[in-house]
Formats: sequence, C-alpha cells, structure tokens
Amino acid sequence: MNTFLTALAAAGPLAAGWSVHSAWLRRRLQTARRDPLTGLRTRDGFTRRATVLLKDPRAVVVLADVDHFKQINDRFGHAAGDALLKATADRLAHYVGRHGVAGRLGGDEFAAVVLDDHGTAADLLAVLHGVLARPANGLDPAVHTTVSLGWVRATDHPDDDLSGLLRRADEAMYAAKQGRAGVRRAGLGRLFATWSGRRAGRRGARAESGVAA
Repeated sequence: MNTFLTALAAAGPLAAGWSVHSAWLRRRLQTARRDPLTGLRTRDGFTRRATVLLKDPRAVVVLADVDHFKQINDRFGHAAGDALLKATADRLAHYVGRHGVAGRLGGDEFAAVVLDDHGTAADLLAVLHGVLARPANGLDPAVHTTVSLGWVRATDHPDDDLSGLLRRADEAMYAAKQGRAGVRRAGLGRLFATWSGRRAGRRGARAESGVAA
C-alpha cells in the first residue's frame, strides 16, 4: 500500500505538468488559427469551422475583397492599410455574429459563412457593403475605399464543397468589382469572369500599370 501511495505521489507532479503543457499546446494551436493583425481566423481555422456550418441549409458563403488596396498602401503607408484591414475585419465579424464564421484568407481578401435565418441575405449584404465602405475610425477620412462582395447560397449548389462555393463567390465578387456593382450573387446570370480569368486579369493589370485590382 505504501508503495502505491508513493507512486501516486510521484505521478502527481507529472500529471499536473502534462495538464499545463496540454493547455499551452491548445493555446498555441488556437493562436496559429488566428490572424495576428485582424484577430479573424486564418484560412485553416476558417475552413474547419466553415465546413461544419455548410451542413446547415441556411448557410451562405461570402467573399470580400478591398478595392484599390495597393493604392491605399502606396499613398498613405502600410500602417493606414493595416488599420483599414482591421476595420474591415471588425465590421465583417460583427455582421457574421457568433453563429457564423469570418476569416482572412490573405492580403485584403476575407471570407465568411453566415446563417441566413429569414432568406434576406441579399438585403443584409447590401447593408454590409455600405458599412464596409465607411472610413475607419481614427484615420484620415481620405483613407477609405469600397469592398466588393460576392456570395452564394450553399443549397443552390448541393454538390459543391467549401472550395467550390468559394470559387463561385470569388467569381461573383470579381464580377461585382468589374461592374462596380458592389455586391453580386453567384449563379444568377452570366458572370464577367471565370476563376482563371480573374487571376489572369489581375496579372495583366499589374503588368500594364503596376497597380493591383
């Protein structure tokens, strides 16, 4: 019995140490899935949560891209650009709410999955587009731009996974950007660009003027 108690006492600190280490690992993993600038989920973290949400028939996938972001950085500096990205992220996260998910895919590109309870996604995204265009608090009012949005209702394309839905939302978003429409839904009418066309178009614009879309 004494041997058992001795072994148990010796194992106590080890178990406690492992518990602390496990908690540390969980925190590190959570941090790795958060973008350090905006606090939104990174692509990996977003993908994990979005994949779960797509099982809900109310799911709507949204892609957002800040217009003329390179010009903002070039004219006002990267600090102003970072502040603009942070403001965009905060407003998008507020719109998505605790039942959806928002993420920063990279650069000035954001994605979200929202649950559309009342079938009013088009109206709500039109409002969001206006909110995202407001100047960021604390910055010179000249430091502002619009954000182009593309969206797709998951149930419209039941055979698509998250990657396919993001591609459709991306095509719609680029069509909105090209047509200066602000917001466009995927799958309604002919789009101005395909996925490959969008990327080729951006490369062409950079080659001609050195200015990003």
